[in-house]
Amino acid sequence: MLVRVLRSKMQSLLPLRAFSLCRYMHTGNSVTVPSAAAFIKSFQLGFGSKSQYSSANPFLQNHRTFRTSASMRDIDQAARYIGAGAATAGMAGSGAGIGTIFGSLVIAYARNPALKNNLFSYAILGFALSEAIGLFAMLIAFMLLYAV
Repeated sequence: MLVRVLRSKMQSLLPLRAFSLCRYMHTGNSVTVPSAAAFIKSFQLGFGSKSQYSSANPFLQNHRTFRTSASMRDIDQAARYIGAGAATAGMAGSGAGIGTIFGSLVIAYARNPALKNNLFSYAILGFALSEAIGLFAMLIAFMLLYAV
């Protein structure tokens, strides 16, 4: 029972959210839509009559339409910048990771100088993995800004 009530509430809110992303704009070139009374009159006049195509015919009525406005494009642009900023935080994490790896290398070398070659190879591996994550984050940031 509760699920039905919540579902009906959510379905009633969906059109409002979709409508809030668009502004009502009157288009200069009107689209014609027949009304029921005008459609019946057109049968009485006949389809081949000359008055059917005149500009005073009630069959042709103005119809206002919805178009997405500039504010919708602004929301998309803001989302791109937010996503690129979040991906840039990944590049900062990569720099912190590289610093941590080489700091640990210096500490480990100071404790046991005999393992220099073994420690250095693991440090280079950690450096490469951390740098790869930073490059992936930069790739995602550029894709969000320029490709999407």
